[in-house]
Amino acid sequence: MRSCGGNVVYDVFISYAAADGDWTGLLAERLKAHGVRVFFDRCSLRPGDIVVHELEEAIRASTHGIQVVGPRTMTEPWARQEYAALVQASAGRGLRLIPVLCGDADLPAFAGTRVWVDFRELSGPAFDAKAAELANVLRGGEQPRKPGADEEVLDLARPRTRPPTDSAQPAFVVCYARADAAYGERLVDQLSGSGLPVWSLGHLKWGDDYLWTIRQRLRHALAVVVLMSPEAEESEDVTREILEGQRHSREFFPVLLRGERNYLLASSWYLDARNGDLPGPEAMRLLRRLHDSHRSERRSPAPGTPPVLPLPAARPVPAVRSPARGSLATLEALLAEHETEHADLLTTTLLLEAVGRLEAGWLRRSDGRRLPESLISGIDTLWSRSSGGTYGFGAQTRLARAGGGRHSDFMPLSVGYGWRSSPDETVPTYQRFTSAAGNHAFFPTLRNPQSERYRDWYDQWTETVLAVHLRLRERG
Repeated sequence: MRSCGGNVVYDVFISYAAADGDWTGLLAERLKAHGVRVFFDRCSLRPGDIVVHELEEAIRASTHGIQVVGPRTMTEPWARQEYAALVQASAGRGLRLIPVLCGDADLPAFAGTRVWVDFRELSGPAFDAKAAELANVLRGGEQPRKPGADEEVLDLARPRTRPPTDSAQPAFVVCYARADAAYGERLVDQLSGSGLPVWSLGHLKWGDDYLWTIRQRLRHALAVVVLMSPEAEESEDVTREILEGQRHSREFFPVLLRGERNYLLASSWYLDARNGDLPGPEAMRLLRRLHDSHRSERRSPAPGTPPVLPLPAARPVPAVRSPARGSLATLEALLAEHETEHADLLTTTLLLEAVGRLEAGWLRRSDGRRLPESLISGIDTLWSRSSGGTYGFGAQTRLARAGGGRHSDFMPLSVGYGWRSSPDETVPTYQRFTSAAGNHAFFPTLRNPQSERYRDWYDQWTETVLAVHLRLRERG
């Protein structure tokens, strides 16, 4: 099978290391038996071919690429060169690059953000079944939605691999810890069966750049449905998904399954599902209203836009409190990974939590006086260390200090820290607000995007900033 004039004649180009050649040959045979048009150099090259030219042409003529990952794959220069060419084709023209693990291979860093196919320890009928499933995908068939995701997929703690685009279609994004996957996928089926667009980790496909895909889905979410449980509270991945949704000012639809509410969502309305039931008619009507309110909306709602969901209950289930040491460790990790907006949102949450104001979502002057010195110092040290002294409370107070605590004292602080260019400038949504960051002393901003659906959000932000900075003034 040859390519002619750039026409696609291969479903997949298979790259491998010499040590994995026999195993790869078996995989190629199984794929061919299921009707896949395979380029496998042992079978596809002819005597007299100029190898480099034929490989380049074959990659251009393929819709998919498979990188077989064995224990020695990245030790072979030729395998590294083929992989680089596949990555370039993936970025340049959308070739779907699928890592396939075999033997005793560990997932290498180069494939760490893509959803892979795990053939390790598979043989006989299990190998054949997995090959048939892969062949179906390579021929353009649908990959069945999985009930949850592999452990490695549940990891947002890696840097973004490409800039965001507007490619994801708005949908309800369901986030959950592994222990809650069964309920989560039942909920996905319920929403889908009701005609609502929905997405979860189970929708990821082989070859997807899953970090980019998850971030895109959260960026465009109609609402982020978070299943709250002790396991979710301990999940770094769920924490990051919440912070990413807050970064884009998304609406949240928390569902309490067990234990206490997530501290990051303490000021949000929530659905009590501790009896294990799926959302009833009233909750489904709220989801439908969220869907209808966002159908024609392409950007984050402006601050002050009335919320669709009701206010939190008068006597809600308490929100869990996180140990200060563990929370500061999370903040340190976010700053080390340059997840600045996530770190900014967590900083505000830690200060609110320290004085019991999570449910309110903002600080009063009296709350500021009760902020622990150890927490303020710890936060400031982490921000200053990670930014070389550019950010942090110390950088802010050196640039501008709170005056006597009048409401009007907020304006010179906001101009001084670069939160606005002049007193007349309107403050935009959180995402647009932080996209202009870079000014000395910009972070922490002490903003809470979850409060910005209310008309008095600006006053709440003003009071929070003054409460903290008056406390800083007392420190000297």
